[in-house]
Amino acid sequence: MNQRPDGRPVKYVFVTGGVVSSLGKGLAAASIGRLLEDHGYRVALQKFDPYINVDPGTMSPYQHGEVYVTDDGAETDLDLGHYERFTNMVATRNSNWTTGKIYLSVIQKERRGDYLGRTVQVIPHITNEIKEAIRLASRDVDVVLVEIGGTVGDIESMPFLEAIRQFRLDVGRENTLYIHLTLVPFIGTAGELKTKPTQHSVRDLRSIGIQPDVLLCRTDRFLDADLKRKIALFCDVPEEAVITAKDVDTIYEVPLVLKAEGLDQIILKQLGLPLTHARTEAWEELVDRIKHPTDELTIHVVGKYTGYEDSYKSLNEALFHGGFAHRLKVRLNWVEAEALEREGGGALLDGADGILVPGGFGSRGTRGMMKAAEYAREHIVPFFGICYGFQWATVEFARNVCGLEGADSTEVDENAPHKVIYKLRDLLGVDDLGGTMRLGRYECELTPGSMAQRIYGTSLVSERHRHRFEFNCLYEKELAEKGMRVSGRSPDGKFVEIAELPSHPWFVAVQFHPEFQSKPIKPHPLFASFVEAAYRHKSGKLEHVGAQGRVQVG
Repeated sequence: MNQRPDGRPVKYVFVTGGVVSSLGKGLAAASIGRLLEDHGYRVALQKFDPYINVDPGTMSPYQHGEVYVTDDGAETDLDLGHYERFTNMVATRNSNWTTGKIYLSVIQKERRGDYLGRTVQVIPHITNEIKEAIRLASRDVDVVLVEIGGTVGDIESMPFLEAIRQFRLDVGRENTLYIHLTLVPFIGTAGELKTKPTQHSVRDLRSIGIQPDVLLCRTDRFLDADLKRKIALFCDVPEEAVITAKDVDTIYEVPLVLKAEGLDQIILKQLGLPLTHARTEAWEELVDRIKHPTDELTIHVVGKYTGYEDSYKSLNEALFHGGFAHRLKVRLNWVEAEALEREGGGALLDGADGILVPGGFGSRGTRGMMKAAEYAREHIVPFFGICYGFQWATVEFARNVCGLEGADSTEVDENAPHKVIYKLRDLLGVDDLGGTMRLGRYECELTPGSMAQRIYGTSLVSERHRHRFEFNCLYEKELAEKGMRVSGRSPDGKFVEIAELPSHPWFVAVQFHPEFQSKPIKPHPLFASFVEAAYRHKSGKLEHVGAQGRVQVG
């Protein structure tokens, strides 16, 4: 049994889902983690995904959504973003396991002869591997929350469900808790909430040997006492353990709704932990700021995957966090990069308070991203380029300001006369796509007196990266002579990390992904500063340093 340093056992909470997908298991797990931290406990969260890919790194954003990158360079599920934004946990490669990753580990052990010639089977070898993965998250924490992806009844999830069924036998009933998220839909024609989907979902879960201890009932209204009593009777759970997981205006309200339903006290009681009071004052103040903004602004996001907003989940949240810092509501206007490439496409950026170009790969939409950078530069609109946005902002400047005709990235044109962006030198000769990029957390030294240094308030920062191409330092001097300043680079001088335009009121492009470290209560300084600049632009109070000195632009 896993134990804490003080000898007390680690507690485990397993979160499953039924009826339909996308009910919000990740948000539920993150919210529970938040509440347990507010009770003073150290938590770790894990996500088990049933797909056979080893990780989501090579999957289309339209298939999977955002690829979330951890400090140690793992490409993971976007739910890990929820975990880190809601809690103080630092995710690692042990925080996310897929069917492919589990099977790969087992097969590697079989090839080494670790199983001593035995037949390798789902039970016990696959299930043991899953249980060992859970134990890896149990170090130096009080509670481990484990989210099982997919929907109960799916064949793909069966090994994970069997593993967590066994886990209770391994560590004891008193140290485990099963929470099942289900759907209680309101049927308009009948004028009532229906409990049958929940009953069937629990029946499926019980058929594989797991009796839920707590039910989170996703619905658009609070369940009354009669409905809770009915669900408790048919699903064999205590009435107090039937919790309304009500739809909310902001995801950051979920922990407070669950607390109001008494979920934290039920968890503590069933795990045999002291019934303390959760200190949620900071979270309550956050929700108040979100629900009562003083004003609003609009950020135009020019991307390649705008048809599926989860492709930019952490980015969206980081922009919202930037608004929270100033009690502003940030509205996002999605602009497909390819649309800017058409005649008159630039009009799509009219009225923008700020323009952001996020990460991406491939050639599609790259000229539109350059158009966005050019528009922001010429119209004196706050501009924020991230990863791919950084690369195309520098290419645009090289072409249109420095006069380097044909300047490009070798990702688009390998024979470009001016290779301003080229493949990472460390990856030359590497053809595999999975896990081969510059991934994870790296330090960046900031130039004294630069905008970046002023925003961060320090000279050395660490940020997470996910890129396969880099800025060609041979062009730094030419760009600098025309006004683009390198204001951040790796400590060894090898990589350019930040570029900015000192003559522009707010034009910053970064090779890394600052969105992965933004939290609602602690917004990332770049996003807080960008949103502030965008609001000042909207208000006509943004200062521009031009040939005539410092002037205001609106």
